[in-house]
Amino acid sequence: MSKSSIIIIIYIIGLIIGALFLDIWSSDTSAFKAFLGIGWTALFLIGLFYSEQKKN
Repeated sequence: MSKSSIIIIIYIIGLIIGALFLDIWSSDTSAFKAFLGIGWTALFLIGLFYSEQKKN
């Protein structure tokens, strides 16, 4: 299994945990929850970039 596949699986698991336990996608969201989602996506993109860069 490649590093990028592992990073994608971890990202999806994080989204599911955020949806179920942190209630990120509710109609009553705060700025903290919004920045948490943005930060999680930024970490995903950074991890994906570096895992693909190490291949080449």
